[in-house]
Amino acid sequence: MPTTSTHPFPGRLRAWLHGRDLAAFRSVAERHWPGAAPVLPRLSRSANHGLLWFGAAAGMAALGGSARSRRAALRGVASLAVASVAINTVGKGAVRRERPILDMVPVIRQLKRQPFTTSFPSGHAASAAAFATGVALESKGWGAVVAPVAAAVAASRVYTGVHYPSDVLAGAALGVGAAFALRGVVPTRGQLPAPGRPPGEAPALPAGRGLVVVVNQKSGSATATAAVIRDTLPLAEVVECAPADLAACMEEAAGRGSALGVCGGDGTVNMAAAVAATHRLPLAVFPGGTLNHFAYDLGIETVQDTARALTAGDAVRADLGRFRPGPRGPEGADGYFLNAFSLGVYPELVRTREHWAPRIGGWPAGVLAAAEALRGSRPLTAELQGRTRPLWLLFVGNGLFQRVGPAPGRRHNLADGLLDVRVVHGGRTPGLRLLAAAVAGPLTRSPVHAAVRRRRVRISGLAPGTPYAYDGEVAHCEGDLVIDKLPEALTVYCPMPI
Repeated sequence: MPTTSTHPFPGRLRAWLHGRDLAAFRSVAERHWPGAAPVLPRLSRSANHGLLWFGAAAGMAALGGSARSRRAALRGVASLAVASVAINTVGKGAVRRERPILDMVPVIRQLKRQPFTTSFPSGHAASAAAFATGVALESKGWGAVVAPVAAAVAASRVYTGVHYPSDVLAGAALGVGAAFALRGVVPTRGQLPAPGRPPGEAPALPAGRGLVVVVNQKSGSATATAAVIRDTLPLAEVVECAPADLAACMEEAAGRGSALGVCGGDGTVNMAAAVAATHRLPLAVFPGGTLNHFAYDLGIETVQDTARALTAGDAVRADLGRFRPGPRGPEGADGYFLNAFSLGVYPELVRTREHWAPRIGGWPAGVLAAAEALRGSRPLTAELQGRTRPLWLLFVGNGLFQRVGPAPGRRHNLADGLLDVRVVHGGRTPGLRLLAAAVAGPLTRSPVHAAVRRRRVRISGLAPGTPYAYDGEVAHCEGDLVIDKLPEALTVYCPMPI
């Protein structure tokens, strides 16, 4: 066997470990593994440069259909990236171990292209373990699916003769460590503090008895979710409506049920919240849209989450954001928002995203919309709190948005009585200004942006027809706007922590 220039273990211990390592390598090489020859070498090649894991992440995000699946995919890829950096900058350079000699490995197992880097530790094993661990930290279900594939990739490196067993074990340990190190910097959803949950009073509705659920037929995955609702809550009445009929359907449903249920995206939930608050009914939310911010901030990601809350009668109170005049004009009713109200580039982003989402999917449409909204845009001019200024963006959140990574994320308290006001001032390079505001987060001030808490915001001097967005819907203002809140105006079914 060739000698090594450096080795992670010194002296006799090194010799003993290398002997055990070589014996294990020879045992794998000499043993017959039924069915492995056509599978493991191909699997090993498919994991080159992380391609297998990038494909798996894309499949999880597309097929999973939930925020948890997307988070698991993103964390898996991020963990893989951290492990790859550690391997390439520290691991391979610190221990220059030569690859095993292939004489004892059957030719049918050997890779057509042999790696030329040093052997310790195994980069493939590190990437596989990092991806699988990152996925499992966000979703145990997806973790159980990915783990056997990751183990097979790691085993394939010994089977094909390109690594000693200790290389693979060390690489796997490094990959697991990378995933946990990333979790220490960017917490998983389960590590974040539970949202503020002032308890609300709502009747227990086992199996959905007394619940009327209105489903937006054109909203994201709502139609498929409606079938799950019928199976999970057989006593609930489920009404599927076209978007034009939603308002009438919700008013009718509020008149004949003990609680109002809604299945759709944030815009649909917004409409139902206004009806539920007016009729003083508890609201049951079933996420069926593209983003589902309000449902996820309640801790609701599946039909089963809401069903559990309905069975137990668990509910919380939440604030309802309000803007006046509403989208019907000066003589119409007030407008409401559960998540955010915004002016500037964001309404155009919403409009473009809604146009492209049915054709290319929600997330690609969001990226395209962001690029389109910033290209050729001009800041609007408005008087905010008595001061006239050019603005790229005015964001008013219903409650303080915390950060998960570089962008505004989860709200820890849905009934804090406050508005999260963020302003990106006018000037050149709107993209850089928006990015700086996102990175800075809440409660900051700079020449580029500001983020403060308020109970009331007044906006004047807007040109007639200026677009604004609220919970993913777009409308146009005809004059001054006043934004405030109705504290704890909404009672929502919400599962308690298990």
